[in-house]
Amino acid sequence: MDPFAAEPEFFTVRELAEFLRVKERKVYDLAEKGSVPCTRATGKLLFPRRAIRAWIAASSDGVPGGMDRPNTFLGSHDPLLERALRDCRSGMATLFDSSLDGLRRFAAGEGIATGLHIYDAALDQWNIPFAKRYCADANAVLVGWAKRQRGLVFRKEAGDIRGMEDLIGKRVVRRQAEAGTEAIFEFHLQSSLVESESFESIGPVHSEQDAVLAVLQGRADVCFGLRSVSEPYGLGFSPVTVEHFDLLVDRAAWFDEPMQTFMQHCGTSSFKALATSAGGYDMAPLGVVRWNA
Repeated sequence: MDPFAAEPEFFTVRELAEFLRVKERKVYDLAEKGSVPCTRATGKLLFPRRAIRAWIAASSDGVPGGMDRPNTFLGSHDPLLERALRDCRSGMATLFDSSLDGLRRFAAGEGIATGLHIYDAALDQWNIPFAKRYCADANAVLVGWAKRQRGLVFRKEAGDIRGMEDLIGKRVVRRQAEAGTEAIFEFHLQSSLVESESFESIGPVHSEQDAVLAVLQGRADVCFGLRSVSEPYGLGFSPVTVEHFDLLVDRAAWFDEPMQTFMQHCGTSSFKALATSAGGYDMAPLGVVRWNA
């Protein structure tokens, strides 16, 4: 699965310039110096795609941004994503802390990919403004992974919780400030004119499972969680939003075996069936290019 695919065997000068996010003049300069794999046919410069990808992966001159990154998957925690990384046996390590933590670490070269789900209310966009803000200079691409149903997960003993106003007087699990979940929760609180002081905040906790378990164990009445995590425990769920969960991936690492193994696994019928049975996932965005650095 190749989100950059334009499947002719060769890039033209213009196509390679777009691919590398440089001026066409820069491509000519690289060709003149012999710095980039190329050939000439009928007076035109052509660039073999396979050789270009290998050149990007091996590059250290900064033109395509070749950064020596560890084989680590960063960013926001998603139970189904974690399951996919484990089941596909790609060999990638994981460091799931939050969307913003992942973006910062990715920008610093600490991993080959990071998951994020951050909503920009002013632009009415998911993830793209934040990828641009943190990683505009990275040799990276933002691709879709899934859409997820998020809402209020609650103990049925706490009553029928239908909207943000029903949080008043309740014990509510909160996530860490850097988490995309917390930012989305704050947005919906403000939109509903519900003050944080009107309920008791519990936490913060650092994963989707920890938030739901706090509710299940009676340490809280409600959390802003995923449908897929709430259903196995028989907890109540009131939908609030459908969020985009995207992957920001180092362009060179995309073509390496670990990322290809992972993405191919996510495209299998067995994995899609697993996502359907989990509930609250829509895998239609898988592999769709949403932004190029």
